[in-house]
Amino acid sequence: MPLFPPGAPVTVVVDGRFLAAYATAFVAGGRVFVPVDPLLTRLADRIYYEGNTLVVERAGRRIRVAMAPVPAGLNGVYVMAAPILHALGATVRYDARERVLFVQTGPGEVLASPTPFNGALPSPPPAPVFTPEPVATPRPIWTGSPLPRRTPLPFFTQPPATAQPSR
Repeated sequence: MPLFPPGAPVTVVVDGRFLAAYATAFVAGGRVFVPVDPLLTRLADRIYYEGNTLVVERAGRRIRVAMAPVPAGLNGVYVMAAPILHALGATVRYDARERVLFVQTGPGEVLASPTPFNGALPSPPPAPVFTPEPVATPRPIWTGSPLPRRTPLPFFTQPPATAQPSR
């Protein structure tokens, strides 16, 4: 477990982006400790507890980390970065001079078409898309002059002067 008070804060960069976190990573005993939330919650597919064991799953890999008594949530739980991230398939590099932990999760899935695109070949016509016919907007029809108002228009006149009692 980490030594407290924690050492100097460490900046975490995941796939070239800084990881914003309320709880920062730190170095203690020559190891970099990272908060489970937000780092592992973003990299893992699933995180849960089995008793006093933190279980992290990603891409078919399952890592079990023995923990001290488990708190109510993931806030404040720190784990050693390198062993867990390596086990999840990520590449980890720490720059001690700049205090930056670089995490590279590897290339994402590369989607390639089965055959290269050849613009000279005819392509199939696009599939028709259902578009409803627009309905004409009804227009008002003039039927004659309007009926007279049933309520009188308010006239703004001065209220009647009230007599002031003399002294």
